[in-house]
Amino acid sequence: MDGFDRLPDSLILQIFDLVSDVKTLIRCRAVSKRFNSLVPQTDSLLLTVDRVISSDSDSDSANDDVSHLLVTFLKSILKSIHDLVSARPDPTRARSQNSPAQILRSFHNVRNLSIELPSGDLRLEKGTVLKWRADFGKTLRSCVILGFRSVVAGGETPVPGDDADFAGGLKVRVVWTISALIAASARHYLLKEVVREQRGLETLVLRDREGEGVVVMEKEGLRECGREDTCDAEEEEEEVEEEGWDRGRSRVPSVRMRMRHVPRMELKGGVWVEGATLVVVRPSLSGDVEDGDLAMGAFGGDVLYGEVVEALLKAKSYLLEMNSF
Repeated sequence: MDGFDRLPDSLILQIFDLVSDVKTLIRCRAVSKRFNSLVPQTDSLLLTVDRVISSDSDSDSANDDVSHLLVTFLKSILKSIHDLVSARPDPTRARSQNSPAQILRSFHNVRNLSIELPSGDLRLEKGTVLKWRADFGKTLRSCVILGFRSVVAGGETPVPGDDADFAGGLKVRVVWTISALIAASARHYLLKEVVREQRGLETLVLRDREGEGVVVMEKEGLRECGREDTCDAEEEEEEVEEEGWDRGRSRVPSVRMRMRHVPRMELKGGVWVEGATLVVVRPSLSGDVEDGDLAMGAFGGDVLYGEVVEALLKAKSYLLEMNSF
């Protein structure tokens, strides 16, 4: 018996929790029978996804938006014809064997799970920054969106003009908001199978390596989502009715959006931020929550973004409403 064999199982599990990386832990299972039996009991995991492949797409040309929409449209027509002459297929057959839920099935005691995607979802003009954080239960609970066109270093005073005021239009800010909500709802959809299978989860976070957006599901939201599979069953009914353009994402409920915008602001150190916009989104039927609490909770941990948010919270706000989509 070597020194490692004398370590209690509880201590080895703490080490595995610190390792957390799913791929590394799966390799650890091959070390010994003991490791093979202990690794599945790890309760804190980080799953890094190298590539996300949509089960609805047979093409790798994801960068061609027009081609993607055309393929989606043709598939919806062909599928409608196919459904007329055949029984509805089992959607589980189309799921990738490398989906997050499949990879995590060998772990039976997961409480805290972080999933990292390879990249963000939004395509923005060069220099534009858009960050968001969305909290979900069975549906959207809140979303905070922070965007600005560019950052100008100290000593380089921005020149006023149409180009500098790119983000000044309401239309652009609404497009930012809708884009972030669609991205968040798509990520929430990706998590549904994981939530259904990992019943012991207490926190679930899905982010990307570029730091664009974060989907968070905490204990109460996970419990709500997992209750009698409401997170899955209710939305499947809606997807049957509206199958087509919005397949592959959860439905966004009717929301109220509190928007603040400052065309140009100077931060500490002489740094200028152009077209700064803060949007706090909540379901129309939700209770009142302080914008400051949500916004600082989302971005207060970052020095630059936190300072921008603090300045925007002092600006005049505008209330907009949006129907479910």
